[in-house]
Amino acid sequence: MNDTLAVIGAGNMGEAIIAGMLAAGRIDAKRVVCADQSPQRLAVMTSRYGVQSAPTIDAIRTAEVVLLAVKPQNLTEVLDETAAAFRDGQTVVTIVAGIPTQIYSEAIPAAVSVVRAMPNTPAQLGVGVTALAKGNGATDASMRAAQEIFASVGAVVEVDEKDLDAVTAVSGSGPAYVFLFAEALIDAGIAAGLDAKTARLLAIETLYGSGVMLRDAGRDPSELREMVSSPGGTTVAALTSFANDGFREMVAGAVAAAKRRAEELATETK
Repeated sequence: MNDTLAVIGAGNMGEAIIAGMLAAGRIDAKRVVCADQSPQRLAVMTSRYGVQSAPTIDAIRTAEVVLLAVKPQNLTEVLDETAAAFRDGQTVVTIVAGIPTQIYSEAIPAAVSVVRAMPNTPAQLGVGVTALAKGNGATDASMRAAQEIFASVGAVVEVDEKDLDAVTAVSGSGPAYVFLFAEALIDAGIAAGLDAKTARLLAIETLYGSGVMLRDAGRDPSELREMVSSPGGTTVAALTSFANDGFREMVAGAVAAAKRRAEELATETK
């Protein structure tokens, strides 16, 4: 990327994106400027990555691409304070969960190109997945800029903005579901008689290996599940227990709850 990138919010995801872009050679550190409410975080970013730091308004004014990585509850305040700093032709990429691009178009007087993105936390290790959606005034050039940013931290898919709340519920929040399952599997292993260290190793490596198979084996998840499920065997006994306890319904309910909350965030920001 030859443009200057302003990252507004130097939290975990903001740092992950910067680290990924630098590691992939997609941008020079001198072309990245960070802004954050925490001087300590800015000190970490400048010393760790060699990027620049500046007050939020100055960072926005100097950049061609602005990445908004603030918390949803802080967005209104940030836009109120910085709206006048944006200029025509800038690309604004937002990873703020649940907030439609119309909010940015209404708050920012300049003719900016808004792209909405939903990455997930594995991006911190370069193995995330990000969904991108064109907002009001988004151009092909702005989409290419967003794709270049997020391709440095994992896979990228383009969706319609109307689908982003569902994306948030599936992949944005999804790692927490996997981590919860890992916790439960470890606890169940201990309850079955394993020591904690062994139960942890078995659960984590099983989830890791299964994830690699899901991605690389070229088979449907149901087919992979059936490969493990010998008739009358232990796996079938476990899967029957899951079914009896409404496992699929629980997952569907959790995703629906997350989607509803994403929709509520948009309402709360207006």
